[in-house]
Amino acid sequence: MVGRHTVGARRAALTALGALVLVQVPSAAAAPPPPAPGPAHLAARTLGAVRPPSQVLRAMERDLGLTRSQARARLVNEAEAGTRAGRLRNALGGHFAGAWVSGATSAELTVATTHATDASAIRAQGAKAAVVATPLSTLQALKERLDATAGRLRSRDTPVWYVDVPANRVVVQATRQAAATALVEAAGLAGRGVAVRVAAERPGLRKDLVGGDAYYINGGARCSIGFSVTKGSQQGFVSAGHCGRPGDGTTGSDRTGQGTFEASTFPGKDMSWVGVNSGWTATADFEGQGGRRASVAGSVQALVGAAVCRSGSTSGWHCGTIRQLGATVQYAEGTVNGLTRTDVCSEPGDSGGPFVSGAQAQGTTSGGSGNCTSGGTTFFQPVNPILGDFGLTLKTAQTGAQSPQGDAAADAWLPGHVYEAGQTVSHSGVRYQCLQTHQAQGVWSPDATPALWQRL
Repeated sequence: MVGRHTVGARRAALTALGALVLVQVPSAAAAPPPPAPGPAHLAARTLGAVRPPSQVLRAMERDLGLTRSQARARLVNEAEAGTRAGRLRNALGGHFAGAWVSGATSAELTVATTHATDASAIRAQGAKAAVVATPLSTLQALKERLDATAGRLRSRDTPVWYVDVPANRVVVQATRQAAATALVEAAGLAGRGVAVRVAAERPGLRKDLVGGDAYYINGGARCSIGFSVTKGSQQGFVSAGHCGRPGDGTTGSDRTGQGTFEASTFPGKDMSWVGVNSGWTATADFEGQGGRRASVAGSVQALVGAAVCRSGSTSGWHCGTIRQLGATVQYAEGTVNGLTRTDVCSEPGDSGGPFVSGAQAQGTTSGGSGNCTSGGTTFFQPVNPILGDFGLTLKTAQTGAQSPQGDAAADAWLPGHVYEAGQTVSHSGVRYQCLQTHQAQGVWSPDATPALWQRL
């Protein structure tokens, strides 16, 4: 196993990764176009970061204070950082303590390890090294204990908890210190380094209005189309689970018949999918600024610190950054696990709308606090679990995308399957390990996408 490598073997694995190539980020005063992508920018080309949607660039300029060239460079660097982080995760094994990008424009990669002996090899790959006390696997296990305990307590005063990767700790966000202490003690985690953040905000579901394109549930409440999907010959779209239950009917923004909720999960997760009738056609498009469209190319999960943008009819098109992955939120209506926490603003009515990072689908709006006047926090349901749980295929601008299909080998790579970082597959007689969580596209075979797969 990778986690049992000797220090020498681990260093050898790190050294074999190759040199990191970054796009130089121009200053705001002088912003020439970024360098043309060369052979080294395989990840950026695979993930669509070389030619990102203009809607994403415009919103990044406005919300992140970037020039057009800086926004392009950041997306390229984040794509490259995601691949490098996946390779370092595989090489470090049990020592791995997380990875994130930072810097308003540079998207500089930091990789954390619990062993100082790994630091020089990490730095040799162009990443910053952070030596910390606790591996990521342990932090995730501590959070899972909070997940299991909170269901018994059901306190509205502890609405959010998550793993803070850069700080190497688990955080419980509460409106009262005593409530957080009670949750930590009930989970048996007193003295285990779980931090408490006291804040007045109580995230609420973003429902009853449109986000992306509008749709109506049973002729009444409105929610938002997230991303188009297919399941066999059935077309449809994904959205938030709290928007409707299986069997509920939907109409489009023009109030014409549209479809039916085929599946919905809430609480626990906040996901649903709606199958539409023959009058509707699934596309890879989402609405950006001013209603102009852009397309998604896949669903590769972005790193903590990466830029992310959201579409919603109430508050429009806004960008920010990913703050944490795998957060748990205790809404008044129920607890939801596995959400991504962002500093993108949103307002009631944005539920179900799409989150994208560059040209990669990230998830659908769940809930949040604050607003787009004073600022706020928004949580989204990652899209890959929606695709995996419901057996859906994301509609993308890529060619050759296929639905999941059978294969003679149980662990053979399959188009349409959702793969988690670290998972291994076989393809054309060769073993590969996944670098970044994603749904496999037909044109993303392991031998053709070193941005997503590492040959073993």
